[in-house]
Amino acid sequence: MSENETFTDVLLRHAEQDAEKDALVFLREEPTGSAGGLQVRLPALAVPAGIDHPAPARRDHRLCERRMDYAELDTAARRLAAWLQDRRLTGERVLILQADAERFAVSFLACLYAGVVAVPGPAPNGRRGNDERTLGMIKDAAPRLILTDRRSAPDISLMAAVAGHGDLACLALDGAALPAAEDWRRTAARADDLAMLQYTSGSTRDPRGVMVTHRNLLANQRAIADLLGTGPTSRVGGWLPYHHDMGLVGQLLHPLWLGGTGVLLPTDLLIRRPIRWLEAISRYGINVSGGPDLGYELCVRRISDRHLEGLDLSGWTTAVSGAEQVRSETLRAFAQRFAQVGFRASAFVPAYGLAEATLLATARPVGPTSAPGQRVVDAASLEKHQFVQPVPGRTARTLVSCGRPAPDALALRIVDPKSRRVLPEGKVGEIWLRGEGIARGYWKRPLETAETFKAVTADGDEGYLRTGDLGVLRDGELFVTGRIKELLVVAGRNLYPQDIERAVQQLSSSFGPGVVFEVEPGRPHMVVVQEVRTAGRFDLDLAQLTMSVRQCVSREFEVRAGNVLLVRPGTVRRTTSGKLERGTMRRLFLSGRLKALHQVVEPAVAELVAGGPAGTEVGR
Repeated sequence: MSENETFTDVLLRHAEQDAEKDALVFLREEPTGSAGGLQVRLPALAVPAGIDHPAPARRDHRLCERRMDYAELDTAARRLAAWLQDRRLTGERVLILQADAERFAVSFLACLYAGVVAVPGPAPNGRRGNDERTLGMIKDAAPRLILTDRRSAPDISLMAAVAGHGDLACLALDGAALPAAEDWRRTAARADDLAMLQYTSGSTRDPRGVMVTHRNLLANQRAIADLLGTGPTSRVGGWLPYHHDMGLVGQLLHPLWLGGTGVLLPTDLLIRRPIRWLEAISRYGINVSGGPDLGYELCVRRISDRHLEGLDLSGWTTAVSGAEQVRSETLRAFAQRFAQVGFRASAFVPAYGLAEATLLATARPVGPTSAPGQRVVDAASLEKHQFVQPVPGRTARTLVSCGRPAPDALALRIVDPKSRRVLPEGKVGEIWLRGEGIARGYWKRPLETAETFKAVTADGDEGYLRTGDLGVLRDGELFVTGRIKELLVVAGRNLYPQDIERAVQQLSSSFGPGVVFEVEPGRPHMVVVQEVRTAGRFDLDLAQLTMSVRQCVSREFEVRAGNVLLVRPGTVRRTTSGKLERGTMRRLFLSGRLKALHQVVEPAVAELVAGGPAGTEVGR
């Protein structure tokens, strides 16, 4: 590998050396009995046209596939790249808003081929939060072009006009007339050129674009391969959206970097029928796959015994769990549930990563025969940022090891976020990272870039990324404890919201997801928003459930829960990667937009809520 190699160079090499090998397999679900398999999509890009093959049917639907080998993928990318070059877009930013996985993959790779800065955006779906995020990206990135489809183009053009970019062009790839692949001209790209702007899953209205270079991409791909033990024979599968770092870098780009094969499912298919994820792993011989805790939890809750017939998960050797807090109870429940079809607990690879590090920072090494390492620690001591064994009779918390960085890939330090003093093992502090995989900074945000990406320790060691995450090292392995900005400071104590959320959810089988947040920093008012399933449950006493929540928080954490809202399923917001959006839920609460089935709200808090929450029962 040369010093100035780019991701494009890697793709071109595989197109030449592995031309007829499957690069990507796109899966989707179709009703049984529909004519044929999937229609061949992207007629203007798919050269030669591929053939769709139905996978074995299940119930009233079947999985269908569309395969692209490396030569076909290369040809499609060259054709669109030539079109982009003809319009002198090299070095400019192009926003990709594609609901179709194949069109997204071709769009992204074409941007790399043309020397264009790719800006992956959320797939158009008409949801308000999705549109707000897209609007924020248009305003921030100021792209020269949007790559989308005919169905979405009119709405996206209107959105661009609202953002003050009425002259922003949209190209609908389905039906576009594109040049021949031979018209593409190789650009003089360098390793430190921007490859993409990866927008974080933070604020919807004010997203931050992480500047990722080709050097960052390649360094992180090497780290992923080192930690996960992947190679050219690997079959990598996943379902995360491609505007998310794990979906894009880990599940779409990683198999292409390897010269392996990627098997990709739509995100909504996992949500609707989680069995499809496991079926794909079984039928396509996927050995590397994963996602956030939510994906594993859905499989445990929604896959019945009758779906397990014919399933074989024995070849799934690397089951990555990341993108949100790794929960020991979810790993245990999944391993127990699917042991009968060959899944082994030793396949779990808990990992830690973030967009600012391109993707992966640490992971448990693949290969151990035992389950992932866990530590049971004293919860009260953890509040004081100490990592010690539990005291008998006191509340304990189980943390899962997220392993360590790949050798020579990253320097990892645990640092006191206020004094910037490097902390020894066993002390909780902010996770700081340094290495080639760390991105250049935030797009058009020099002050935030300096504060976040160029941090200096108290002893003068410089060039670190401040992650904003809290963690602790034990025997060289990282245990992530939470987010600094989500830490609840109540009565002088540091409480982790996920601990309270977990305790509350275990109170009733009718409880779904929930969130806990502070009303305002520095004010002793905590809010619990908990989903409750009421369908068919005529025996539910919502007032009693609310009281149970308050008593649980008081008993387990010795703090007052004066504000509890029981809400309908689907109310609690998550990002596309499964992270709970506590900040968004707090804003919805304060704006008076949360509709509760039953609630108790303190008078002082009710005054802060826009218009005062209707039907409020005054907390005592």
